[in-house]
Amino acid sequence: QLQLVESGGGLVQPGGSLRLSCEASGYALEYDAMGWFRQAPGKERERVACISVGDGSRTYADSVEGRFTITRDNAKRKVYLQMDSVSPEDTAVYYCGAHKEFFRLCIISDLENAYWGQGTQVTVSS
Repeated sequence: QLQLVESGGGLVQPGGSLRLSCEASGYALEYDAMGWFRQAPGKERERVACISVGDGSRTYADSVEGRFTITRDNAKRKVYLQMDSVSPEDTAVYYCGAHKEFFRLCIISDLENAYWGQGTQVTVSS
């Protein structure tokens, strides 16, 4: 079983920056994709950014393209989300996810068959 633990959430002012971290531990046969998803009150969970553990391929939601950057450190089994120029619309609980297949997590957002962390709250407000 794979465990994911997020950290780095908090309160940030509009236009500011925040960096989220996710660390994987435990055993899983294999997983090729890790990503960040978010869920605001009353809304469905949506994909924010996703990365292949193997070749580093990335996908981003249109709403964060150019503002957020996802990176990975395979040696530490960590993935990061650098959030810049944040706006109140970015307020949500951010979840780290992992999946065996890049396509299923990062292209079609197969949420049911992914591993998930407990989430970290990000609030953008002045």
